[in-house]
Amino acid sequence: MSETVTPSGKTPVDFWFDPLCPWAWMTSRWVTEVEKLRDIEVRWHVMSLAVLNENRLDELPADYRELLTTKAWPSVRVVTAAWQKHGEDVVGPLYTALGTRIHNNGEGVTREAIAGALADAGLPAELIDYADQEDFEFDAELRASHKDGIERVGQDVGTPVISLPGPDGEQIAFFGPVVTPAPKGEQAARLWDGTVAVASVPGFYEIKRTRTKGPDFSNL
Repeated sequence: MSETVTPSGKTPVDFWFDPLCPWAWMTSRWVTEVEKLRDIEVRWHVMSLAVLNENRLDELPADYRELLTTKAWPSVRVVTAAWQKHGEDVVGPLYTALGTRIHNNGEGVTREAIAGALADAGLPAELIDYADQEDFEFDAELRASHKDGIERVGQDVGTPVISLPGPDGEQIAFFGPVVTPAPKGEQAARLWDGTVAVASVPGFYEIKRTRTKGPDFSNL
């Protein structure tokens, strides 16, 4: 993932997601909007909130700890298995199908939603068997993908992680942006330009304000 252009001549934008996260889902829809307006090509990669937090579960609020231990694993396992068995090109369509069902349609991270997403993405139904595979066949690949993304930004963030080549070929990587609802049209393009601009500054780390609204999927 070190090239500065894709075979199509566009700038590669690598995006790491966990299907569980509603904020990552909205950021992903923003990036797909930007893909229509800027000369970029998004490449999708799985990361895991369960992996990110597995060594500090005792420090987390009880409800979030329960979410990570009961809901976070199935969808990332299925996405990873689909990637390993059917290639990286299926990851984006499967994520779109999962996010639409889990978040837009309010189905949640259920076995039924994951099975439906596999059908929506045209993938074999038997991939659902990986959802509950505790001795996960592709655990090493999942963790390697997660590590690749998180090492670009550090352990103090979550999902999504975005990485792209800068003007000198160096990687520009950042967490977020966290935004609701997902911007559309020129607003989406302006946010992209500004985010890349500030992330390109050496030593720049953070802009933040108090989050006053929950995830809004109304325009997706």
